[in-house]
Amino acid sequence: MKLKSSALQAGKFLFLVFILLQYSCNKTPSDEPGTKPNILLILTDDQGWGDLGLHGNPVLETPNIDKLGMQGVRFDRFYVSPLCAPTRASLLTGRYHLRTGTSWVTHRKEVMRSEEKTIAEYLREAGYKTGCFGKWHNGEQYPNDPLGQGFDEFLGFKGGHLNNYFDSDLCHNNEIVKTSGYITDVLTNAAINFIGENQERSFFCYVPYNAPHSPFQVPDAFFEKYKSMGLDDRDASVYGMVENLDLNIARLLSALDSFQITEKTIVIFMTDNGPNGSRYNGDMKGIKGSVDEGGIRVPFFIRWPGKIQEGILVKEAGRHIDILPTIMELCDIKYTPVNPLDGRSLIADLNRPAGQEIRTNIIYSIQNNGEENYYPSSIRTPEYLYVIDQSRQAHLYDMINDPGQKEDMVEKHIQFGDSLDSVLLKWFNEIKTNGIDPLPIPVGYPENPLTQLPSPESKISGGLQFAGKMGWANDWIINWKNSADKAVWEMDVNTQGTYEVFMEYSSGKASAGKKITVSSGSGKLEYSLSGEVIAPYIESPDRVKRAEVYERRWERVPVGETILEKGLQELSVQPAEVMDDTAFSVKAVYLELKNH
Repeated sequence: MKLKSSALQAGKFLFLVFILLQYSCNKTPSDEPGTKPNILLILTDDQGWGDLGLHGNPVLETPNIDKLGMQGVRFDRFYVSPLCAPTRASLLTGRYHLRTGTSWVTHRKEVMRSEEKTIAEYLREAGYKTGCFGKWHNGEQYPNDPLGQGFDEFLGFKGGHLNNYFDSDLCHNNEIVKTSGYITDVLTNAAINFIGENQERSFFCYVPYNAPHSPFQVPDAFFEKYKSMGLDDRDASVYGMVENLDLNIARLLSALDSFQITEKTIVIFMTDNGPNGSRYNGDMKGIKGSVDEGGIRVPFFIRWPGKIQEGILVKEAGRHIDILPTIMELCDIKYTPVNPLDGRSLIADLNRPAGQEIRTNIIYSIQNNGEENYYPSSIRTPEYLYVIDQSRQAHLYDMINDPGQKEDMVEKHIQFGDSLDSVLLKWFNEIKTNGIDPLPIPVGYPENPLTQLPSPESKISGGLQFAGKMGWANDWIINWKNSADKAVWEMDVNTQGTYEVFMEYSSGKASAGKKITVSSGSGKLEYSLSGEVIAPYIESPDRVKRAEVYERRWERVPVGETILEKGLQELSVQPAEVMDDTAFSVKAVYLELKNH
């Protein structure tokens, strides 16, 4: 019996070895951890097509980005949306931004629906480690934030801009952390750490830098270099920020070399819209926010040594919506889009033989502001650009013979212009079928139980105003006088339960004992102001007077507890009596789910 048992065990062992050998022989290299290519996707903020030495800028030095462009494929015509958040939504989803719920840059019009599936989500399902380091700008609350949209790690900020670029307070996953140094350096350090930690496996490293977006803050050496050339403070700041970006991108590429993963890493460099100001841009018309060529045409470089041609300039037009399908095909990942894609893979263009005929490609662009208007918008064919401006005036340009858009031909080709107008209107009506109204704030997710309701995401009435007038990111509400002054946040509560309410505010001595009402559903809290609560301003080393509000240190004060029911509802803040304190300001309300 003992011999028979041993023989039986040996037979089982040999059978197991045979099965394992068969599995090993049949297994493809792509099944092994780390065998699929890495992706390093670099996106800069408000850097125009002309903000590169490679594109003929007579002043700016960007040798490292230029070299990256020459080591791979450059697209001569690559198009994005005219503003930050819309481009990011399209880049991440492969879909026109209005389909995703994103229409503008603030007041929750920048938020992308959580039902949208991003590059990060597809890649994570394929075994990738995913990290985002920089500016998100597609939703501040879970599940619209990076952790809810497929990223394993996030360091950066979620709104439209950061107030201070030195020693910044950043969000690391769900925690606010104090960083040391200049923001572009800090983000690069984090990205390099992520790459190093995941060098043995496949990773997706998304680095959406916030430079050279305002406020215009840059280390002295970079500013002084361009100021000494006779540039004004704004351009000296922008060019200094871009040169600093160039050096940091060199650090990223050097990290790939040092980890010996350059040959297995796809590197993409691009920017999110036209330049944030009138400066060199290749004689194109338009800047950031414009649907003319200069507002939507940006650099796009892609490098994969040994796999993608080197030093090729592609004439075929590409778009931000093409990035997701291109990455998925390059990585040989089979996937079924959750939502229909608008983009197409660019692989055929990466390997296009010289002189091969370029197929027709149509580029749509819109600067919507969350309105039911299809203008301002434009449609770009290989030969023409048709523009409907803010006042709904039509313009037509021959982009082959008049790339600077000097001669408006719309009166000469009325029927052709009308036909393009019809195409634009049809496109707009089709892509907005899911609605473009701002999404309610998601509240009560156990994955992130503390939810911020920022002031710019409220609807204000009475005499209330935003301190910065427009209500950009980081703004606060002022001019509280009486109960007619109300701020309302629309919410979608995920979990019914008890929530602790906090408020970030400032007030003067005159407010002592004054009552503020916080209402939600059937619940109402009355909070008595304690008097002087100071939110001091933080020193900001701006080179140019900013359009945004300046940063302050706000105190988060507990207000009480309330019960929220699941589903759509509102939370409001208003004075319970006449206010005599002009210093009273509200930065944000916070809701923390208890007993989750």
